[in-house]
Amino acid sequence: MIRLAAFLILLPLCAAAQSLPALHDVMGVAADDVLNIRAGPSASEPVVGTLAPDAEGVEVIALDAGGGWGRVNTGERSGWASMAYLERQPGQDDDALPVPMGCFGTEPFWSLQVADSGLVFEGVSIDRVETSLATRTRASGLRGRYGFAGWGAREPAGMHGIVRREACSDGMSDRIYGLSLDLLVSAGGTLSQYAGCCSLAR
Repeated sequence: MIRLAAFLILLPLCAAAQSLPALHDVMGVAADDVLNIRAGPSASEPVVGTLAPDAEGVEVIALDAGGGWGRVNTGERSGWASMAYLERQPGQDDDALPVPMGCFGTEPFWSLQVADSGLVFEGVSIDRVETSLATRTRASGLRGRYGFAGWGAREPAGMHGIVRREACSDGMSDRIYGLSLDLLVSAGGTLSQYAGCCSLAR
């Protein structure tokens, strides 16, 4: 618990400095080998998962203090992979709303897909809501915080969200995410508020 608490405190600072989370591809691993994911940022830690030698779109959440290991999710937990074999995908803006991304939450369960083509929300208490991605902003003077808004074309519907580059837990697993979301959804004359995590991995 102490180790996790320290990680949660340091992740926002690390993510801002390193522009994380970000998608990476596995590079330099032999075709008949795998890249190990370990329980901690050390080659002596036990293996908790693996990445294929041609794996693409691996989401690195944060780096360890030395920058040699990246935090990634595997199964229902997170682990650490050597950054010597992970190459950042080009074209990821250092300080802009990450698009595309998928967001989600529990109690009640809901999901939101964010793409250039628009926003799609699905939940238990609200029918599917689709809007444009009309506006995206970056917080003035505060790195790693973004806003977005979208409006429905067929009915009075809209969404407003604030995304932060910070540690986020889904509350149901040991996975750690690098983006949090506060979301307002207006549909059918009802305004609902949600909070959850977001992931770049597809």
